[in-house]
Amino acid sequence: MRVIIADDEVLLREGLARLLREAGVDVLATVGTPDDLRHRVAIDGPDAVIVDIRMPPTQTDEGLVVADALRTAHPRLGIVILSHHLDSRYAVGLIERHAEGVGYLLKERVSDVAVLVDALRRVCDGECVVDPTIAARLIRRREATSPLTDLTPREREVLGLMAEGRSNPEICAGLFLSTKTVEAHVRQIFQKLGLREDASGHRRVLAVLEHLRSTDPPRHR
Repeated sequence: MRVIIADDEVLLREGLARLLREAGVDVLATVGTPDDLRHRVAIDGPDAVIVDIRMPPTQTDEGLVVADALRTAHPRLGIVILSHHLDSRYAVGLIERHAEGVGYLLKERVSDVAVLVDALRRVCDGECVVDPTIAARLIRRREATSPLTDLTPREREVLGLMAEGRSNPEICAGLFLSTKTVEAHVRQIFQKLGLREDASGHRRVLAVLEHLRSTDPPRHR
């Protein structure tokens, strides 16, 4: 797996590079600006990139902007977005724009190299990965008018694991349920959220989006 890291914090990007190399990941380059990232991706053709949301010059959403541009130019490129902040709007926007091959992780978790390597492998395989910390906190903020209120506690638990990017077999192992039981829960989730089999897009991703939207805290102006 060939990876490029983009973060304007030198210590963080070099620390990540060292951890990933020790884990057997081929880190092609580390860069500090969106322009440098575009340049290195064009030259090196990595399997995935790790990008901080806040990058120069404005330290707002340059990481998301360059990630969008890179996925347009390189549709098979896996992208893992990093953030210091727990803000589900970023996760929702990211998944809406790219339903496959993207991940959103909090920086506080990537010190566990196994978490980061797992996310990189998943996005390279076309999966969508949302940090478990985000999913766990969001599920406690359900709004009274949310479609999620129709779900049973077990179905909400299954949906929370889906929001972490877990596959059905992983949900079975995590909840000690049979494959048929988990499949039944997933079908019920799709049905209660109004996601038909012929609905446009990926139903699993759409369900996660509904989960994130419905649990997003109100925005203050």
